[in-house]
Amino acid sequence: MSVSVGILNDTAGLEQRVVATPESVVRLKKAGFDVLVETGAGAGAYFADDLYTEAGATVVDRATTLQANVVMSISDKATLADLATSLKDQWLVGLLGSMGDDELAAKYAQLNTANGVTAVDITRLPRQLSMAQSMDAMTSQNSVTGYKAVILAADSFPKFLPMMTTAAGTVRPARVLILGAGIAGLQAIGTAKRLGAVVTAYDVRPASKEEVQSLGAKFLDISAGLSEGQGEGGYARKLTAEEAAAQQAAVDAAAANFDIIITTAQVPGRKPPVLLTSAGVANMGAGSVIVDCGASDLGGNVEGSKPNDTVEIDGVKIIGAPSLPSQTPTVSSALLARNFADVISHFLVEDALVIRPEEELDAALIPGTSVVEAPVAVEVKEGE
Repeated sequence: MSVSVGILNDTAGLEQRVVATPESVVRLKKAGFDVLVETGAGAGAYFADDLYTEAGATVVDRATTLQANVVMSISDKATLADLATSLKDQWLVGLLGSMGDDELAAKYAQLNTANGVTAVDITRLPRQLSMAQSMDAMTSQNSVTGYKAVILAADSFPKFLPMMTTAAGTVRPARVLILGAGIAGLQAIGTAKRLGAVVTAYDVRPASKEEVQSLGAKFLDISAGLSEGQGEGGYARKLTAEEAAAQQAAVDAAAANFDIIITTAQVPGRKPPVLLTSAGVANMGAGSVIVDCGASDLGGNVEGSKPNDTVEIDGVKIIGAPSLPSQTPTVSSALLARNFADVISHFLVEDALVIRPEEELDAALIPGTSVVEAPVAVEVKEGE
């Protein structure tokens, strides 16, 4: 007997990623899982069905995939919450978005009680635990975001990023400001530096200054009047209204000195902070480019940005770019696949999926009160 894992085809609209690659199928098989892959699941990331078959998976239709003991998906949180209502005595693994959303966490807790649905929300991983590093999909996808944001900005910028000296004269390098020096921000710094830009970055967390400078970028010091912004779990804390206003005013004033601004501040489950107001946008010159990686339906890091859309104000392009990993689906999927495989393998104990409430990692992965007090085992019956 073995536990089955179902890989859903999540490709729709902008989403082209998949949570398992042929390589990760091999890992899952070695761990003891049977792997079911919905037809076409990897097509958006250029993984054909026959590659999954060669790796040991069984390619099936959606209805059969949804019968697996564990269903894994990268869909948005609304789609996943709706999907969970049709499951019975199964596990759902994904970026469920319950962190900071008590109503959604309560819904999964209710489904756990009523239908035996065990929901594993990867966004709740305790990032400070070393054992969780290979499972952290937020970090892996933010790395892609930082890289792709710079490439997108460079493509939209009407000038060069590096300095170039030619017979016709010298072209000065672009001046790039990165707001937010987390995983995405640091990757953006490194990418912009490699392309030859003069890079400056800012983050409210005091520890970020050394990280920024270690990558060869300057640190924008606007900390006057601000307390330390280090929060829990590796995220920046929420600023007070006064601190936020002071930060915005300082960033708005500094914006005039830059050709490209990339914002990367996201708060899982909550409205992202506004880092650059319309006044800051107005301070930038025509031809400047802003890439807002925090753009969402709840708002963005930049006033006037729209998710997955480009707005131009007085010659300044504001690109709302919350879905950059989906625009780099092959590498994003490869990273995600390792994250998801390591998460579910953690719960496999002798051909059964088991929750051990006493372990810090397990408790953090299960949204809210959906943690059960007794071990849960899900097994595949003979002939299935």
